[in-house]
Parts: sequence; structure tokens; C-alpha cells
Amino acid sequence: MLAALERLVARESPSFDKARCDACADEVADLFRQRTGVASIRHRREDRGDQLEIRIGQGAQPILLLCHHDTVWPEGTLARLPFQVDGDRVTGPGSYDMKAGIVEAAFALEAARRRRPVVVLSTSDEEIGSTSSRALIEGTARQAVAVLVLEPAASGGAIKTARKGIADFILEVDGRAAHAGVEPEKGISAVEEMAHQVLALKALSDPASGTTINVGVVEGGTRPNVVAAHARAEIDVRFARASEAERVVRAITGLQPRLAGARLRISGGVDRPPMERSAGTIRLAQLAQRLAGEVGFALSETSTGGGSDGNFTAAIGVATLDGLGPDGGGAHADSEHLLIQSWLDRTELLRRLIEAL
Repeated sequence: MLAALERLVARESPSFDKARCDACADEVADLFRQRTGVASIRHRREDRGDQLEIRIGQGAQPILLLCHHDTVWPEGTLARLPFQVDGDRVTGPGSYDMKAGIVEAAFALEAARRRRPVVVLSTSDEEIGSTSSRALIEGTARQAVAVLVLEPAASGGAIKTARKGIADFILEVDGRAAHAGVEPEKGISAVEEMAHQVLALKALSDPASGTTINVGVVEGGTRPNVVAAHARAEIDVRFARASEAERVVRAITGLQPRLAGARLRISGGVDRPPMERSAGTIRLAQLAQRLAGEVGFALSETSTGGGSDGNFTAAIGVATLDGLGPDGGGAHADSEHLLIQSWLDRTELLRRLIEAL
């Protein structure tokens, strides 16, 4: 497993780099061919890296395993953060999130005795919103009896039974330029208007319901002695329930200017629906917890503010269990790492889950 993971990590795969994502997909295809004897179906893309589909067995209502081989790390990171094994700890860019999950799936499937078919999807754009893979994910999930997501566990080892949804917006404000010292009254400050809008956006938050709004980037104006004619903001919205998504999206798209003559332009919307804790997910979690006890470890559950492709499958009503990859931490950070014993335990857990389903 470590040798397989090292090969995958060595294939750096930034989401926007098609050539490198495709080279990593080649490595993933080789791994599943070696462990399961099954050739991958390649869904070729011109705009993004190719998507991989591995179908093991024939028949209806397969188990769907979701993986992604793209990472947030730019090409060249490996020279600074090489793949290393230190006792129980493995480091390297993309090792925890989520190339270890891909290896886990391949080895669990090699060992599993199953009557039901299994489909593995390894996609190339999860870290940038899954725009090119979403249709494939949802179309495959609609045929599945359950979806198991090989994203890493929450730090401490918990599986994920709920995830927040995500919406992204860009707000642009058009004002009117004027000399700030000679005739400021002839100007309309886009920066001043943006200040009003930032406060209005923050007022839409409802932390008690799990709804947060972060205006993370603001830019505007040209010089201190010019009334700003333009301003721009990038907005991140997180929500735990679909009803909250509807409320916030309606409010943001309905924002109105406060200053006479200012104009607003709003683009964006929901990228990922929330993964709500459904009855099907609860049943899967309870099954996983019982099987983990048989393996010899306790398995807790949690929710998280980050999204995954499991958001899509849960939102269309398919029982989905996330965070089945290894324990560790530091996703998207230099401290990224996974723990080997957890990885081994969860590979055995995944094998038993596949057999039980």
C-alpha cells in the first residue's frame, strides 16, 4: 500500500493541470488493474483531466466508491514536501487528501468477497467544484444502492455523516469617478457602496442554523484622490440545510444599492448542495460502527463545513457515508499527513462494508 501511495503522490496532479492529472489517472488505472484485474473506462475531457470509472462485476444497484485524484498542490511541491514515512506517519502532498483513499479502495476490493457489483469513480476536479464530473457522479449514483466516499476521516478518525453546502458569489459595484478634492460630490463611491453591501451580507448569516457568510476578497478604486468607480468582492457561503441555501441565495441575488446612482452586478450560486444526515446515511454509519468494533476500533461520526462529491449523491437521495479514508490531518496545508494503522484498519473496514452491502 505504501509503495502504491508513493507512486500516486509522485504523480503531482494540480486540478487545473490536465496533463499532470491525466498522468496521475494513468497511475490510478494501473493500480486498479493490478489489484482487481479490471481495466478502467476513461471519460475523456478537453477542459479538465479525464475521469476514471472502474466497474467490478455486473448487475443492478452497485455500490459506488467515490475518489478523486486531483490535489490543491501546485506542480513542484513534491521537491519541497517529499513523500516520507516516519513510524506511523506518512507525509507528502495529496497523500491524506485523498490519494490514500484511492489505494485503500483498490486493496479493499482486491480482498472483498462480494455478490453485488462495485463501481469506483476517480475524478479530476473535486478540489475546484467538480463541474466536469458532477453529471457522471450523479448519473452513476442514481443506480447505486449506497455511496461510500473515500475522503479522509475527520482529524481523530470520525466518519462524516453531514457536510455543509457551498455557494460562491462575485459582487461587482459600479459607481462614478470624480476628483476627490475638487468635486467629490459628482462622484459615486463604489467602495462606500461595497461597505454597505458587506454589512448587509454579514447580516444574512445565521450561525445557529449553520449558515456562515464570508466576504473573503474585496478590491476597488484606483487612487486615493479618485472617488472609486468600481469595486469587487468574492463571497463564500456555507449552509447546513437546503432551506437555508434557498433563503440566502434569494437574499443575495436580490441585493439593492444603497447609494443613488450605484449599480450592482451579482454572479454565482450554489456549487454543492448540503449533505444532510438522512435516514439512509444513519443506517450506513451504524453498520460501519458495528463493523469497526469487529475490527477492533471505535468509530465516531461528525459533520463538517467542507464539501465533497458526497454532497451531490446525498442531495439526490442516495444513502452516502463520507470520510472512510484514513485518520490524519493537515489537509491543504504543509502539515498534511496520514496515520498508517488507521489506514490499515479502515481498509479492513471498507472490505467488510462492501461485503455487508
